[in-house]
Amino acid sequence: QVYLVESGGGLVQPGGSLRLSCAASGSAFRVNAMGWYRQAPGKQRELVASINRGGTIDYADSVKGRLTISRDNGENTVYLEMNSLKPEDTAVYYCHARVVRFGFESSYWGQGTQVTVSS
Repeated sequence: QVYLVESGGGLVQPGGSLRLSCAASGSAFRVNAMGWYRQAPGKQRELVASINRGGTIDYADSVKGRLTISRDNGENTVYLEMNSLKPEDTAVYYCHARVVRFGFESSYWGQGTQVTVSS
């Protein structure tokens, strides 16, 4: 089994910053793409940013220039640096990873961490 453990959410004022982290742990696995999704109340889960093992990155248009994704392949960890936060960034943020175990790739999700942007 592979586990994704997130940390770093919380309450921040508009214009503020937060940093999310997500670490993958388990046995006999290799992490391919990693990413962050978010889901606001009453809305569908959406992709925020993704990064593959080679470092290719994609961002949702709504977060370009404000959020930065990065990863540490050696630590199987992905980060999301969030700056200039807006109230519309309020959501539960989920870590996602495509993981290969015994030759098969599967999708894993973290438990989610709440980010609230409010004054």
